[in-house]
Amino acid sequence: MAINPKFAGRSYGPYRYVLGLEKMREFAFAIGGGYPNLGVSTPPAGLNPLLYDEVAAKAGPYGEVIAFPSFCVTFAMAPFGDAVMDPELEVNLVRLVHGEQEFEFFDVMRAGDVMTTTGTLTKLFSKAGMDFLTVVSESRNQHSTLVVKGTWTAVLRS
Repeated sequence: MAINPKFAGRSYGPYRYVLGLEKMREFAFAIGGGYPNLGVSTPPAGLNPLLYDEVAAKAGPYGEVIAFPSFCVTFAMAPFGDAVMDPELEVNLVRLVHGEQEFEFFDVMRAGDVMTTTGTLTKLFSKAGMDFLTVVSESRNQHSTLVVKGTWTAVLRS
């Protein structure tokens, strides 16, 4: 069943998320091939110290530890999740597959940042017997600075 295009423009949020230093470190260690949460404090080889080391980060260009860029999925995905779960859209989750996601970064994410994310269902269309749903999210920090814009696309198989 096709999703009614009348739902394009529907908004979701705001969602609030506080970036925690330990979660950011664990994410960086996992992405870098390390072992987060196992009591191993040795960072993976090649991992940039700005992503985990407070002393190195303080001397760096941002003055504190920053998050690995894809850490934004932790909070920026909330509008997309609510859109596909919106009962009025009647999305059959069994048919849903991940289409694509992309990010545009405007600032770094720092430990302690309070991110507020909102999103809008921007596209609903059918193509080749499948339905497509796109949500664009914007996440701003506690200073109202736009930090990351995400575009999330789902494909609903026939």
